[in-house]
Amino acid sequence: MKTGLRVTVLLAAMAIAMPAFAAEVTITVHAGKADSPNYILARQFSEALALAGNGAYTLVVAESQGSVQNVADIDKVAGDYLFTAAPSVIRQARRGDKPFAKNPHYDRIRALFPIPAQTIHWVVRRDGTIRDFADLAGQSFIPGTRGTLGERVTEETFQALGISKAVQLIDSDAAGASAALKDKQIGGFAIAGSFPLPALVQLAKTTPVRLLSMPASAIAKVHAADDSMMAIVIPRGTYPGIEHDVTTLALPAGAYTTLSMSNATAYALTKAFWSQRLALAKKNSAWAAILPSKLIALGVRLHPGALRYYREAGIPVPASLR
Repeated sequence: MKTGLRVTVLLAAMAIAMPAFAAEVTITVHAGKADSPNYILARQFSEALALAGNGAYTLVVAESQGSVQNVADIDKVAGDYLFTAAPSVIRQARRGDKPFAKNPHYDRIRALFPIPAQTIHWVVRRDGTIRDFADLAGQSFIPGTRGTLGERVTEETFQALGISKAVQLIDSDAAGASAALKDKQIGGFAIAGSFPLPALVQLAKTTPVRLLSMPASAIAKVHAADDSMMAIVIPRGTYPGIEHDVTTLALPAGAYTTLSMSNATAYALTKAFWSQRLALAKKNSAWAAILPSKLIALGVRLHPGALRYYREAGIPVPASLR
């Protein structure tokens, strides 16, 4: 791995108290490339865990190529392993779909806690004529940099809504999309990330923007074609001038491990995370959207140690995760 962050983690409420002379436990964390959203989130929760309590752990956050490699590496990383991934990638691995080969070890993957989803924002001007997706007909639109989540989901959504041939998609770097919208050179653009997106907050402060909301029928069609996506609501007030809740699509993600991790460690990591969630939200408001009600998005059974924590905390756990 090219980039690594070493974080000494102090964990509270261990299931079995560790004597002061116990050997330090190292946990390897894989979460994508150093400039990726999930890598940044992994650094944040790793640093937060360091403030959580009394046991002695070390988390080493290392670069990876993303969810696919993170899942494929479960047989390659020695010792305790924690990784971020989209639940759909884990399902893909368990089915043995390309690029994965069938591997019974994928069935040993278990969930710990959710992390902020990558949410699709479809942005248009509030002082223009575009109020819903149908109004995009005849307009130019930047769906995101080629190969990105925003581009893929925008194309799927436009197909589901039957407007793919009516909208002129522009192959342009997303970095210039805000300026193009401000200058009225385009009808709108798509951007993906954990809300609130700082760049979109800044744009909304200087330019009146609207976020397009998806009808339930379109969400159902997109989900039928792409089960990696889920419906999500961006609450009103998330961005300046956005006065109504916006329903859109998001790629959920979580922190996962395998049954090779001890129950005590999984319990402590999970408890430490939830004890620090509010502190995380003060540093990055995207964490404010992570609530116990989001557990269902993990899509994978919980590690027994994590399940113990949720039961002790009185947090309802969906039957599919037990």
